[in-house]
Amino acid sequence: MIGQESTYWHVKVHVLMLYWALRNVKLKEIFGQVLRIVGAATKTVFGFVPQGNTGGANVSPFKVMPFKPEHQLIIDTAKADG
Repeated sequence: MIGQESTYWHVKVHVLMLYWALRNVKLKEIFGQVLRIVGAATKTVFGFVPQGNTGGANVSPFKVMPFKPEHQLIIDTAKADG
């Protein structure tokens, strides 16, 4: 969620999720993460990411999801310090 504003971190998180899916032989997740890696690599720089989306294949890659208040506080603090 925090990494969604950085192409590098956004792609890296999806690559890590892909590694998990490969190790656990989760075919739906493997396919979903490959699509999300392409999307993160090509869309993040333009801000075309659904804020708060957890990034798993069980959620639409277009669905905006609310942040938990404690996560929003971390994000706000990180942005203020950055």
